[in-house]
Amino acid sequence: MPQSLNHVIIHYIFSTKDRQAFLTPDPRTRLHAYLATVCRDMEAEAYRVGGVADHVHVLATLPRTVTQAEFVERMKKVSSKWIKDQDAGCVEFAWQRGYGAFSVSVSQMESVIRYIETQEEHHRHRSFQEEYREFLRRHGVAFDERYVWD
Repeated sequence: MPQSLNHVIIHYIFSTKDRQAFLTPDPRTRLHAYLATVCRDMEAEAYRVGGVADHVHVLATLPRTVTQAEFVERMKKVSSKWIKDQDAGCVEFAWQRGYGAFSVSVSQMESVIRYIETQEEHHRHRSFQEEYREFLRRHGVAFDERYVWD
């Protein structure tokens, strides 16, 4: 084939280090917009970015020119520096080392977008840890509880 094409949609989830609630409403809204810009700059389409005070969800395409690990590393590195520069209350901000990445079919995108948009409501009843464990189970990812959290 003379041309490389792809359309891989991934739901990325990562939290603040030790799940600290750094992302209050103002920096959170700006951070979500910035993460969408970072995706665009890497030639990925961010369908939705959302989350709550201690974690984010990014539904985006995987750029065809970078690996999944490179993509997430870039999102986290660039956004971490940006939020520290933007908000004096976030000088100690850091993302956790790991992340979750779950494939999403085109037919399930609207469902995932609604899920991301309703994070505030969802987390009134469920912690990030409970949510993340459920994602791992639902997607058949084996994990050792000792190594899931920083």
